[in-house]
Amino acid sequence: MPLYENQELKIYNSLSGEKETFKSLTDGYVGMYVCGPTVYSNVHLGNCRTFISFDLVFRYLKHLGYKVRYVRNITDAGHLENDAETGEDRIAKKARLEEIEPMEVVQKYTVDFHNILNKFNNLPPSIEPTATGHIVEQIEIIKEIIDNGFGYEANGSVYFDVLKYNESNHYGILSGRKLEDMIANTRELTAQDDKRNPQDFALWKKAEPQHIMRWPSPWSDGFPGWHLECTVMSSKYLGNEFDIHGGGMDLKFPHHECEIAQGQAANGKNPVNYWMHANMLTLNGKKMAKSTGNNILPNDLFSGNNDVLTKAYSPSIARFFMLQANYRSILDFSDEALTAAEKGFHKLMDAVALIPKLNTESSSSVNIAEWKKKCYDAMNDDFNSPVLIANLFEAVKMINAVEAGKASITSADAKELEETLHAFIFDVLGLEAATALENNQDSERLANVVELLIQLRAKARANRDFATGDKIRDELAANGIQLKDSKEGTTFSL
Repeated sequence: MPLYENQELKIYNSLSGEKETFKSLTDGYVGMYVCGPTVYSNVHLGNCRTFISFDLVFRYLKHLGYKVRYVRNITDAGHLENDAETGEDRIAKKARLEEIEPMEVVQKYTVDFHNILNKFNNLPPSIEPTATGHIVEQIEIIKEIIDNGFGYEANGSVYFDVLKYNESNHYGILSGRKLEDMIANTRELTAQDDKRNPQDFALWKKAEPQHIMRWPSPWSDGFPGWHLECTVMSSKYLGNEFDIHGGGMDLKFPHHECEIAQGQAANGKNPVNYWMHANMLTLNGKKMAKSTGNNILPNDLFSGNNDVLTKAYSPSIARFFMLQANYRSILDFSDEALTAAEKGFHKLMDAVALIPKLNTESSSSVNIAEWKKKCYDAMNDDFNSPVLIANLFEAVKMINAVEAGKASITSADAKELEETLHAFIFDVLGLEAATALENNQDSERLANVVELLIQLRAKARANRDFATGDKIRDELAANGIQLKDSKEGTTFSL
C-alpha cells in the first residue's frame, strides 16, 4: 500500500490563504507545474531557493508513492525589460551586448541553469518544455480567447480584456486585489494607447523593426506575451485542470493572476487546485541586488570567490541551510548562518554513519515509532522541512545516547531508524553524503591548482621561458593530467 493512503498531507494554498488537505485529481497521480527561468543570465541564489523548494515537494510526493509529472518550463523567448510590454527583449539585449545570436544566449544560460541545479542535487523535471517550442499552441489559445470574447486585436497586437473578464470572473482572486482599486491606482501610459484599458495585458505583441525574435501570426509578425507560455505548456502536458502550480512569491501578481484569467477565458475552467509560492532570499539582511553589489552567484558561493562571505560553502551545505527555513518564509544568507548549518550537517552525517556500529540489545529505551511519526507529521504540514530537520537532530541525540551507553536500542529499531533517516535525509531532503561532498570539493581544489599552473605556464611561454613551460606540461602529464592548447586557450583533462 502506498504511503499516501495513510498520510494526510496539507498544503498551504495561496488561492484560499489556508492549509488544505491535499487530494489529487486522479488517485495516485500528481500534475505539478513550476515556472522556470528566463535564460538570459546566470541563475541566482534566489531562483535556486525556489527550485530547491519545489524539488523538496517533488521528492516528498514521490516518497509518498505518487506518480508525479513535474513540468518546469524554460523561457527562451525573453521577457521585456522589467516584464513590461514595451522595450527590448532581455535575451535579444544580452545577445546584442555579447555580439552573439539570441539562441546562443539561451543555450549558454540553460546549460548554466542545469549545471547549478545538478550541483544542488535537484532532480530533473519530468518534462522541460520551451516557450519557442510552443509558439503554434500559443497562437491557437489566443484565437480561443478572442473567440470567447475576452481578447481583442489592436494594430497587430492582441490584448486580454480584463474588464470584460471581470464581469463574469474575479481578476485578482489569487493576489487578493480588486480591479476597481487597480484602476484607481493606474496612470495610463502613452505607450499603452492600443489598449482599451490600462489593466489589459498582452497576449501577442507586434514586433518593432529592430526586434530580432519574432514569429508570424494571424495578427502580425511578433511574439507572445510572457504570461501566455505557462498557460499553454501547463495545459498541454497536465490538462486544463491540474493539481499544483508553483513559483516565486514575486510571480503571484501579475503572472499567475493572468494565468488563471487566461485558463478561464480559454476553456472555462479554473486551471489549478493548489497554488504554492516560495519566498525570497536576502543576503546579510538586505535584498539581493546586482546594482548594490549585495549579490552572489551560486558558483561564487561554492568557490569562495566573492566579497560577501568569508569562505566557500558546498552545494549540499547551502541546500541544507535553505531547507532549515519553511519555503514560505524569507531566509537570510550570512556567514554565521551558513557556518552553523555546516556544523549541523556534519553532525547529522556523523550520526548516520554511527548507526551500523551501535551495540543493540533485547529492548529499546527510545521510541522509534513515535519519532518516525513526528517526521511524517512535519512533512505533512505543508512540507515543513525545518521541523523535520529538528526531528532528525532528535534522532542524533538518540544515536549518541545509545553509543554512550545511556540508552538502548534493538536491532530491529536500529534498522528502522537507519532506513527512516536515509529516506528523509537523502531521498526527501536531497542531501548528499559527506564523502561525495569531499570528493566534489577535492575535484574543485584540483581544478583550481591546475588552472593556476596553466596560468604560470602561459606566463613562462610569454617570457620565452619554454623550458619552464614544458616542465609544467610534462609534470602534469606524468600525473595523468593532459593539457591541450588551442586558439581559445589551454584546457586540461584527467
